[in-house]
Amino acid sequence: MTSHVTTHVLDAVSGLPAAGVAVSLWSVGADSAARLADATTDADGRVKDLGPKSLEPGTYRVTFATGDYFAAQEVATFYPSITIDFTVEAGRDHYHVPCLLSPFAYSTYRGS
Repeated sequence: MTSHVTTHVLDAVSGLPAAGVAVSLWSVGADSAARLADATTDADGRVKDLGPKSLEPGTYRVTFATGDYFAAQEVATFYPSITIDFTVEAGRDHYHVPCLLSPFAYSTYRGS
């Protein structure tokens, strides 16, 4: 069984999965954020186990360490990290938060 939050990171420049990207999951409050989990993308650019099996409704954040990923490839990047905030609703059992990245752009969407 996968965790409540999963992700998939693709490198748009190479056309390949982005392996080795550090990813963090946070719970976001009005004045603070608490780190819930850390993981690293696998050879397919996926994290299938990011945090707990369920989350309470609220706001959460996924942070991708893109600066470290591109530095390891000796590629300059404009984004040292990518932060995506999203809302968890009651009754939803899974959230997939993918990221398509390049050194100077990124996109994301609500995955399935």
